Amino acid sequence: MTPPPAITAENPVLRVPPAAPAEAAAYFGASLAFHADVSDVAAALAADGDPGFVLLDSRSTTAWDQGHIPGAVHLPTPLIAGQAPGLFDPAVPVVTYCWGPGCDGAARAALALAGLGYRVKEMLGGFEYWVREGFAFETRQGPGRRAADPLTAPAGSGDCGC
Repeated sequence: MTPPPAITAENPVLRVPPAAPAEAAAYFGASLAFHADVSDVAAALAADGDPGFVLLDSRSTTAWDQGHIPGAVHLPTPLIAGQAPGLFDPAVPVVTYCWGPGCDGAARAALALAGLGYRVKEMLGGFEYWVREGFAFETRQGPGRRAADPLTAPAGSGDCGC
């Protein structure tokens, strides 16, 4: 067996050594406790019965009207503190989303909900990746769907291929 390459200052990937396996397991396990993948959310929503969570679109009304995930609840982040207690059962987890990876609105919404005692996850990729993976959406004008982007959903599979 060939020994692993030496960790040196010349190797930018290994300049900071990888974490020990137990630390890596704790980190990645924690990450999955806080995040959900677009294709996993889509699969849960498409299955028969209750998906076990509420999907929350935390964007503005203008953004919601341009497109949102069918079945999502619209509650802009500034309204969460005043309205979430009357809308959501604290026993049911909430999955938040916003525009996409360049937006931290879903994280801000999740923080507001967690502060109110809700269990939360953020849907990675947001509405942008929902559309890019070829899932159906709704707009003020009606339903829509685009062809899956082969970079995010190989061969139109509806998932990231992970």
